[in-house]
Amino acid sequence: MIVGKILYSDRFTKRYRRLSEEIKKIAKKKVEIFKISPLHPSLRLHELHGEFSGTWSISLNTNYRIIFERMPNGDIVFQSIGKHDIYKNLNS
Repeated sequence: MIVGKILYSDRFTKRYRRLSEEIKKIAKKKVEIFKISPLHPSLRLHELHGEFSGTWSISLNTNYRIIFERMPNGDIVFQSIGKHDIYKNLNS
């Protein structure tokens, strides 16, 4: 997977601000890993299926993840961040 620019949706930014400082620190570290090596095993990168087809997920830890979309030009748009409930309103 080739990673171009990383862009942040308003939803992502809003949810990120609400996270604890500990989770923000983990998120920053994982994003840096993603930029350098998007297939790094610690990210547990995987494509979502069903209604979320075309969307990808990376794990921050066992409870938190970042959901993103890949654009045709290689840019990445981080759509949301949080616990498993981030899937609930992803398409709304």
